[in-house]
Amino acid sequence: MLALFHRSRQCPPLICSPRELLILKTTRRLASSDSRRTADDDATAGLKKPNVTRKKYSELPASRVLADGAVVPPLPDWHGGLRESMALYKTLSSTLTENASPASERSDLSIESLRSELDAGLSLTRAGNPRKRRAKVTQSSEESSVGSAAGASPVGVEDIATPKVKTRGRKRNTAVQPPQDSEIPPPSTPLANEILDNLARYPHCILLTRVGQFYESYFDQAAEVSRLLNIKLTKKTWSGQRILMCGFPLMHLNKYLKMLVQDHNRFVAMCEEFPRTPALGAKGGFNRRVVRIVTPGTLIDEPFLNPYENNYLLSVVPAPSPSPPTKAVSDTNASGLPVGLAWIDVSTGEFYTKSTTFAGLRDELVRIGPKEVVLDRRLSGDSFNPAHRAVIEEGCFVSYFAPSETPAADTTTLASARQESPDDLTSDAQFPDGLLPVPLTEEETRAVELLTAFMHANLMEHMPSLASPTREMSSGRMQIDSHTVKALEIREGLREGGTTGSLLSVIKRTVTTSGTRLLARWLCSPSTSVAEINARQSLVAFFYAKPFLRQDLVQLLRDAEDATRIVQKFLLGRGNFFDLSAICTTIDIWASIKEKILTERKMEQLDAGSVDHAQWSSIDALMDRLSDLSGLAGKIRAALAQREAAIAEGEELGEDLSPGTSPMQSRDPRNPLGLTEWIIKPEFSEHLTKLHATLQSLLTQKDQLEHRLQTLYDAPSLTLRASPGQGMHVHVARKNHASKLKNSEEFITLSESGSTCSFFNREWSQLAAQISETTFAISLAEKEAFDLLRSEVTAHSHLLRRNARIIDELDVTLAFANLAIEMRFVRPNVTEGSAYHVVNGRHPTVELGLLTSGRAFTPNTVTFTPDSRLHIVTGPNMAGKSTLLRQTALIAILAQTGSFVPAEHAEIGVVDRVFSRVGAKDDLFRDRSTFMVEMLEASDILRRATSNSLVIMDEVGRGTTVEDGLAIAFATAHHLLTVNGCRAMFATHFHELTDMLGYDPVSHKGQGPFAKVAFYCTDVDETENGFFAYSHRLRPGVNRDSHGLKVAQFAGMPESAIQVARSALVWLKERSAERVNRGHQLHTLGQALASEPT
Repeated sequence: MLALFHRSRQCPPLICSPRELLILKTTRRLASSDSRRTADDDATAGLKKPNVTRKKYSELPASRVLADGAVVPPLPDWHGGLRESMALYKTLSSTLTENASPASERSDLSIESLRSELDAGLSLTRAGNPRKRRAKVTQSSEESSVGSAAGASPVGVEDIATPKVKTRGRKRNTAVQPPQDSEIPPPSTPLANEILDNLARYPHCILLTRVGQFYESYFDQAAEVSRLLNIKLTKKTWSGQRILMCGFPLMHLNKYLKMLVQDHNRFVAMCEEFPRTPALGAKGGFNRRVVRIVTPGTLIDEPFLNPYENNYLLSVVPAPSPSPPTKAVSDTNASGLPVGLAWIDVSTGEFYTKSTTFAGLRDELVRIGPKEVVLDRRLSGDSFNPAHRAVIEEGCFVSYFAPSETPAADTTTLASARQESPDDLTSDAQFPDGLLPVPLTEEETRAVELLTAFMHANLMEHMPSLASPTREMSSGRMQIDSHTVKALEIREGLREGGTTGSLLSVIKRTVTTSGTRLLARWLCSPSTSVAEINARQSLVAFFYAKPFLRQDLVQLLRDAEDATRIVQKFLLGRGNFFDLSAICTTIDIWASIKEKILTERKMEQLDAGSVDHAQWSSIDALMDRLSDLSGLAGKIRAALAQREAAIAEGEELGEDLSPGTSPMQSRDPRNPLGLTEWIIKPEFSEHLTKLHATLQSLLTQKDQLEHRLQTLYDAPSLTLRASPGQGMHVHVARKNHASKLKNSEEFITLSESGSTCSFFNREWSQLAAQISETTFAISLAEKEAFDLLRSEVTAHSHLLRRNARIIDELDVTLAFANLAIEMRFVRPNVTEGSAYHVVNGRHPTVELGLLTSGRAFTPNTVTFTPDSRLHIVTGPNMAGKSTLLRQTALIAILAQTGSFVPAEHAEIGVVDRVFSRVGAKDDLFRDRSTFMVEMLEASDILRRATSNSLVIMDEVGRGTTVEDGLAIAFATAHHLLTVNGCRAMFATHFHELTDMLGYDPVSHKGQGPFAKVAFYCTDVDETENGFFAYSHRLRPGVNRDSHGLKVAQFAGMPESAIQVARSALVWLKERSAERVNRGHQLHTLGQALASEPT
């Protein structure tokens, strides 16, 4: 037999089929001697059958659903080799159940001889091992190695040999069906059924299910949650199946919710549990339902919500295009079609609508800064729609939603809006309740319907009651295009992101979070109403002139809470004890502010004998609109008791409470019954007074009983206690004090340790039950009192919001006054004309950066007049041209915001739009080169700028050849002057452009058609020893030397490269000097082009 096996080892392995190898493996395991079995094991090492997965093909997902709910087209069928492997195993099983005769005719002698020797070996094994016990061991070994390990059709000795050995033991398993033909039923536990139903109902969401003190995720979604949150992935056994799961404690919800919603932009469905029988608690079981879907735009009061920014949810509804959806049509004909916008901050309740066009949609997206944009689901596949493309290209998080997916919301109260300025409170004091409602456009109405339907579908039980939206009008606000908001770094810095280095970070002196949000909104949409601007500036001037009053008011505002968001929490059915206390405190601060201002007025009248009514008009108008809410504060103060204990952070008192839980109570450490330190005063109601009197009486009886038992049984360490494990019991701290208790029939021993004993006592049990019932009744009464106070707050929500809005404006104007003092700003004179005269203006952000490094900023004077509408600025690199352009636009923005400006004197005509074309960037993802981006911005300016606009353009045409760039720069300047007629500053290094515009060295202006063009430049001051410095001072004229080599030398370019550049520059300048008539030719060309009809 050993010789047989040695011969079989010498056979070439390539001529053995899988069937023969399996027969060889089975035969060797049937050998009777230990030595032969060892030899067989060595011979068959490495011939283990490959593992076959038990994953069913029917379990593979048919389609993938993205986070926004869109379904990805399914991939072609993929079997991963399952069917081929199972077909092979079926063939082996059917073959091995036949006789030992060969199944195919082969000419290989080695195989035929091996088969005959295998048959001989089988007979020898059966003859040498006839015992049943031996056969049983052999069968067990075969089953475990072939049948169980393979996971397919088991192959046994009985299938190979003709005679079968009967054995005793458990019945052999039948063949398992192939994975694609079998179906494993899903888990059928109640929790599993609830989770599967919710997963099917909300396929676009990550489902977090609350189970006790944990939020958990199950099935395939658990793997994704585990990866996103970097938490451990484990398994749970349900109905005999191992299910993937992961979870985290309840206290970490806000941490992981921020990661899912804000960091990964996922929708999270919150499934909460509610006890079926509140009195039984967890023993009565739970009902679970999804109460809310958290999205980036529907945050309410989460701790990770940025208090200094609005969290806007925006819906965009474009008008249907009459033409087929092609790219050419969407880019040209659709630019003037209307687009309806509706946006809301769910955390504050601020609700707005506006009608714009496709051309202005990008500007609105950047100005509003939404955290989430809702589009109709029909636009998800329309890549040519301009609205869809604009939202995608601006990098907004987009959600697609069909309003028909949810029941239609009641929008009867939303069909009209208040057409008033939400930011104008001082100049519109004669209309304290707003103007008459005006009907919304069709696009605005559809946008409101889409927005409210999306909110209903996601906020669910937390959906607030919406008031009529405020309709914004384009005519009352300065329009700042999207490129300008980014280029001027108004709200966010370009270098580091966030607010660092932005205009907002430099001028921010506000002390309240809501005031900061208002300041950011003002900076992105300054006013064009002279009355509104002057009213704000009058407030700034008022506080500027009264430093002591300014300091007192700022100190009071530091303690004010964000009343707008607190009121919204109560309107959403949320809120806690601290929110009530914050409302009370804030109302008191409002009253103190008003009283402080009135006292200042009286003192001024006593000192001067009269007051300047012009100076006090703006602050009087603001204070007249501040409602007196001392009655509401009195009710809250009369209800709430002083509380020193702190509530756990994030606890939502009064929300989803069981009937036995008070919304305003904390554990009293002195009470063993789990009683609480009550927050609602007993005097709040007669019912509470009686309950507290009853409770005090019972506690007195408890103290008397405890003292009586201590004396009667000589047990000084005896105390009356209550615990979840032992209930109401008598505890003895020292065991030697318990001797009399053990001998008394009134005490039953519950537990006993080495030093303590616990006893049951009927009298204490009955008394404790009465105390518990009274405590429960007080809890219910306190919850009713909390609900009553919350109703009082919601009833005064309109007045609370208006007062909060007034205080926000007060905070911003106080901040402007402090800013003017610190950075030497002056009050500008804003008029209805088109003048712009700023003497020694400064860039606020650059100036602050230079001051921090010990350097001074060089101011410059800019003047636009009807005879000087276009300024051409030339000069060296790094000489401050771009800074000058930006500061010119920023000063106009600050002036119309209501702030003072960084200058010595400023007179500015109202600017309706600000445009900029500065900086260099590309957009390779959308196949746009740097020059293409530049041309897109330039074309947008030339199409949209009006005569009242302010335009700054830097280096137009630099991204191409000199000839092409010069031609584009001339055409742009010509269009700005003759077509747009706007105030514009145009910085360039194309010195030939000055010749084409007819530069006159005497008057420093253009000639002929370009007489309204003025020329300015900056210089480099050089010394005899080779050093130089930038003057940064603007002067009339043209500088034809850009000094680019000096910048290259500053940047650290190798000296050898600098020398080569100098030699090349000398040769180029000499060649340019030979063309003496080039300037005259360019002047003639410019005059000829200007005379041609456009």
